[in-house]
Amino acid sequence: MDINDSEAESAGPIELVTDLSEIAAQCAASDLLAFAAQLAGLAEDLKALAATPIEPIPTASDQLEASSE
Repeated sequence: MDINDSEAESAGPIELVTDLSEIAAQCAASDLLAFAAQLAGLAEDLKALAATPIEPIPTASDQLEASSE
């Protein structure tokens, strides 16, 4: 067995771990981008809700008062 062969064999798992780390980093970045897009959509929804006035929901007592008038 040549020294270069043993170096090549030992470099294999290190490269694999590096590749897996790169893949994990890319997945994490992709997940963060997707999460940021969801937050942006939520912010738009909240902005739209904030622009609409809140109307009171009539209750049973309100209906009784209205019918007695």
